[in-house]
Amino acid sequence: MTDLTRQSATALAASVNNGTRSAVSIAEDTLARLAAYDEIQPQAWISRAAPDAIIAAARAVDARVAAGEQLPLAGVPFAAKDNIDVAGFETTAGCPAFAYQPEASATATVKLLEAGAICVGKTNLDQFATGLVGTRSPYGIPRNVYNRAYVSGGSSSGSAVAVAAGLVPFALGTDTAGSGRVPAAFNHLVGLKPSKGRWSTTGLVPACRTLDCISVFTDSVADARLVDRVIAGFDASDPYSKPLATRPLQPKRIGVPRPDQRGWFGDGQSEYLYQQALDVLGTGSEVVELDIAFLNEAASLLYSGPWVAERTAALAKLLAENPAAIDDTVRTVVEPGSAISAVDLFNGIYRLAALQRQAEEMWQSVDMLAFPTTGTTYRVAELLAAPVALNSNLGLYTNFVNLLDMAAIALPAGARANGTGFGITLIGPAGSDTGLMDAAEDYLAKADLPAPPPLDLEGKMETVKLAVVGAHLKDMPLHWQLTSRDAKFVGAFQTAPNYRLYAIANSVPPKPALVHSDDGAEIAVEVYELDVAAFGSFVAEVPAPLAIGTVTLSDGTSVKGFVSEPRATDGAEDITALGGWRPYVARG
Repeated sequence: MTDLTRQSATALAASVNNGTRSAVSIAEDTLARLAAYDEIQPQAWISRAAPDAIIAAARAVDARVAAGEQLPLAGVPFAAKDNIDVAGFETTAGCPAFAYQPEASATATVKLLEAGAICVGKTNLDQFATGLVGTRSPYGIPRNVYNRAYVSGGSSSGSAVAVAAGLVPFALGTDTAGSGRVPAAFNHLVGLKPSKGRWSTTGLVPACRTLDCISVFTDSVADARLVDRVIAGFDASDPYSKPLATRPLQPKRIGVPRPDQRGWFGDGQSEYLYQQALDVLGTGSEVVELDIAFLNEAASLLYSGPWVAERTAALAKLLAENPAAIDDTVRTVVEPGSAISAVDLFNGIYRLAALQRQAEEMWQSVDMLAFPTTGTTYRVAELLAAPVALNSNLGLYTNFVNLLDMAAIALPAGARANGTGFGITLIGPAGSDTGLMDAAEDYLAKADLPAPPPLDLEGKMETVKLAVVGAHLKDMPLHWQLTSRDAKFVGAFQTAPNYRLYAIANSVPPKPALVHSDDGAEIAVEVYELDVAAFGSFVAEVPAPLAIGTVTLSDGTSVKGFVSEPRATDGAEDITALGGWRPYVARG
């Protein structure tokens, strides 16, 4: 199969500029990549340039370089979210009834094209950039490239897929409530959300016009920095554009949410990976726990406050003339805005101003925030069943950023067992973009994360890791219940030192009870991996007073495992001091 290894925009441009590679050869390779991945996820795209047009654009770049031009993005293919105008492509914003042919490209895409980049197509999105999930499009559902049972994240779903799958080195997204950060986290990418006004939004279909930012997905901070150098700058045609301003950032004090304000939604792996990231960030910096209640209040203004009316304003004509053309969930979100009064809006503006003052005070005590990008991820089927509630969960750590005029960069911070990415976001005050990128590179260098897992090209079999502690251990009486289900042995481990082990009275065959306890010890376990169906059938056979819960291992990770109801200890012998079940059996 065609190599889908991710590429570096920086390296590709350098190779064209120094003559070691042609833009045409890069274009030909890109076309092969696109054709190969079309068999996996064609729904990442809404429209694409014809192959002949891509080759012709590449020849033009080669001619410019041959004439002596040094182009920052010479021959680099890219994609643009389909709410950003690119001349020659329809702009749909994920809604066929809304589609139009733009007269000119957006300012951001003009700058990229002038720098030698080649737009290969327009990517799918949550309709009208309303959502953090990637499931709200009539053009299909782009899925996480590492486990296609899971969401890609949105609204910039197709852009994230295009970069993560190695189709293009970078892709433009947009970010109003986290749409340029959530998909980056789920797909092991870097997602740069610039300060408001740093990148022009001329030629962008508005979601919330006062908050919208064009963003970028890349494989590295270096590539995000390169794109920022090309696009950043004042644009007189954009009423919300600002002259470039740089705010120094020396992240010696890093703000994080208080533990009691961290929402994981039952996702212990995310909690563990975030702590690992904080351990890295705490090397050479002070980690400061913050009360983030005021940030949560600011976030609530976006979808539970008057800013909903700004989304309604952007869609007013379509809502009035053809409401059925709008995705049902998107319409549910935006329709209530028509009932929001000017009084409601001004009260919201006043409250936001007070919250902004609190944010200014926060920047006196910390230099940078380091938040989880999201607390968890979800399967596509789960989002389709509960589209609003689960989407809201994904915005817990993202929705406040644009309202409070902050810059942010989302970074990979590890993989869950299912292959999906967990990420952190570094957040700073407006103008701190360059400093955030510096801090991001420093974090990634220290974290030394493993490469992302292989792409899910065939539909990944979902599995569950299960810790067994007694009769299911290898060579024990019930081990056959695992082997008959083709369970794969992962390894022998110790639990965290928070467990006590009991030999249950009158159990046939003899079985232990593992009980969580503050005065416990490390207990020996074996971990096996089963597919989800096999795990379900196994759990169905677990007899009371035993149960399957979550067991924490000595390295801090969590797996499913045997736990016990309180009655399991009635008349039982405490064998914690033996450190495991095998010594008890050997004792006779």
